[in-house]
Amino acid sequence: MIFSSKAEYGVRLMVELGRQSAEHPTSLKAIADAEGLPLAYLEQVVARLRKAGLVMSARGAHGGYWLARPATEIGMHEVVQALEGSIAPMECFIHEHTERVLCSHEPDAGQGCATKLLWTRVQGGIIRSLQMTTLAELVEFSRRAERVPTVAA
Repeated sequence: MIFSSKAEYGVRLMVELGRQSAEHPTSLKAIADAEGLPLAYLEQVVARLRKAGLVMSARGAHGGYWLARPATEIGMHEVVQALEGSIAPMECFIHEHTERVLCSHEPDAGQGCATKLLWTRVQGGIIRSLQMTTLAELVEFSRRAERVPTVAA
């Protein structure tokens, strides 16, 4: 399964917000510069995160963005779902309104799709991985990566 750049940029944005103090809102331009991301696209991404209640914002000279909850309380499944919608390993997999696992193939003598079990397991594994990962873990991981000294060649 390949997630879109929306998910990648959104996760990076959330990690950067998790690294910042909640008392001082962070400008989107500062995040775009720090992460090397396009500001215009980040504006679209942060709008989805705000709508999902994951980030908050304030306008003005001292405005910016901050996490709506502590990073320990934000599961990555929430972030990815806000940006990608339902997680489905195949296009034919999820019914838009019920979010139930379906198969768009015509049933074959009442048996349905022969690969449904596989895709159901793949979907479950992805969702479990996202649910078990908090934003705080990613923030800590990013901080550890900063502290690792590089060896000169």
